Amino acid sequence: MEGWKEGKGNEPSQIEEGEMMNAETITLEEFMKGDYESYEYVKGELISMSMPTMEHGGISSNIDILLGTYVRQHQLGRVYIAETTFSIGSSGRKPDVAFVSQARIPENIRQASPVPPDLAVEVVSPSDAFYDVQEKAFEYLDAGTKMVWVIDPVSKTVTVYRSRNDIKILTRNQTLTGEDVIEGFSCLVAEVFE
Repeated sequence: MEGWKEGKGNEPSQIEEGEMMNAETITLEEFMKGDYESYEYVKGELISMSMPTMEHGGISSNIDILLGTYVRQHQLGRVYIAETTFSIGSSGRKPDVAFVSQARIPENIRQASPVPPDLAVEVVSPSDAFYDVQEKAFEYLDAGTKMVWVIDPVSKTVTVYRSRNDIKILTRNQTLTGEDVIEGFSCLVAEVFE
């Protein structure tokens, strides 16, 4: 992951991959109110999100279309795409795709979401470490997200996290469902990768 460090004056400057900007001067509240495109706020640090590949963008788009169409037709809430910031415990996260049920959509939608999504979807990037992706899934769940889908473009699988003890891996020919989070939604895992 890339980050920023203080450059000339107080302007941020690009730093090497794997480094983070020390965010001693920024709080989660400031991050949530600010315009930190392509960054997440984790453990007091600004973390640069990796540049999505075309494959990553295509998979995210497929999920957005599949989920978004279903959610809109059934008036269940809203589907949000990357760059939408959610308060996740002490972090500010930007899932690739997220769903928030109608009853939980904040009144003020002109700001980052003060509530975690009901469903967070993360597409694994080539630079992502398994440990980091799993830690992020647990962070969502610990903050109140009901379900997390981690989509792996290499193995063409979707790992569904419901809790730290309820984790299942679905392969191409299996059916991905919204379970009790997006009731009635289903698609073949293969459709996510088409």
